[in-house]
Amino acid sequence: GEVRRLKVWFVALLGGLLIAVAVALNIGWIVVNWRTGLLLLVGIVSFSVLIVGLCFNTAFLIREIGRTERHNAFIHAVTHELKTPLASIRLYLQTLRQRDVDPVRQQEFIETMLTDVARLQSTIDQVLITGKTGRARRVVNPIDVNLSEVIGECVTVAGQRHHFVNDEVQVVDLLPQGESAIVMGDREEIQAAIANLIDNAIKYSGERVRVAVELSCPSCAQGLERRLGRLDHIGRVQIQNDEGNVVLEPEPGHDLDLEEIRRVIRNAGFLPTTVWLRAVGRVTWVDSVPGIALSGDGVVTLATGDLTDRLVAEAGDRIVQVMGHVSPADNGQAGLLHVEAFEFP
Repeated sequence: GEVRRLKVWFVALLGGLLIAVAVALNIGWIVVNWRTGLLLLVGIVSFSVLIVGLCFNTAFLIREIGRTERHNAFIHAVTHELKTPLASIRLYLQTLRQRDVDPVRQQEFIETMLTDVARLQSTIDQVLITGKTGRARRVVNPIDVNLSEVIGECVTVAGQRHHFVNDEVQVVDLLPQGESAIVMGDREEIQAAIANLIDNAIKYSGERVRVAVELSCPSCAQGLERRLGRLDHIGRVQIQNDEGNVVLEPEPGHDLDLEEIRRVIRNAGFLPTTVWLRAVGRVTWVDSVPGIALSGDGVVTLATGDLTDRLVAEAGDRIVQVMGHVSPADNGQAGLLHVEAFEFP
């Protein structure tokens, strides 16, 4: 919060001032005592040690302030997770003790209390796992872990804990038929990490909770289609598995961020080699460089070449359809369209 930022700024400013004063004193010492070699050497070494010590001390204080704030946030979150089910269990027990409840309602109360006990147990287990993970010297015994099973268990527990009834949390399995996601690791740590991700997604979803846990792999075309489909201004995505082509259809009047598309494809485990583009528009000039003016304000810059010169000479003010590959962006500049063919529709 604001208090933490003020602390960090105060410590950083104080450390910076002390370092500046030490550097100024060191320079002054050198100027005054440059004739006495031994005394000058001792002064330089002493001030260097002082400056390095101040730097380490400032960095240590800033790191400790951040660690303290994270610790306080963790304690606050754990306290909330402990108090909520305890208060619920206490309320149900007081109701059972003070009132005559029919057997059906008693069974409902017992089921709710068992759910709260499971929530308590899960919180305690996560705290213990967090403590074990944080130890520097811990023994890790990795085993084969089926992510499908772990994610299914986490989704089921999250639904029971938050009393979901309409599949607010779902598993989207995009693995090919017959394949499974097996990883090496500590099953408890993996389960705790996935459970925390799901809980955070539920917590920050607002009033209408809709969480989808997607399980896919780099070789899954369907998973890549979903990732590309989430980008802005992409109307349709098609992956041609036989040829290895990714076909993107932009929304009318919008441009595509080709670098963002390349990043998504690389993160999915693919290595994009060539991006082909089909642009429809009129020839225009931007800073004495030819380009294709698309609908809206978009312009695709053309690379120099014989076909580009021929296109510019023949196009005039007519609408032209240009096909070619796009070179990667360089030095912050947009990629260029290398004309392979063009026609006038």
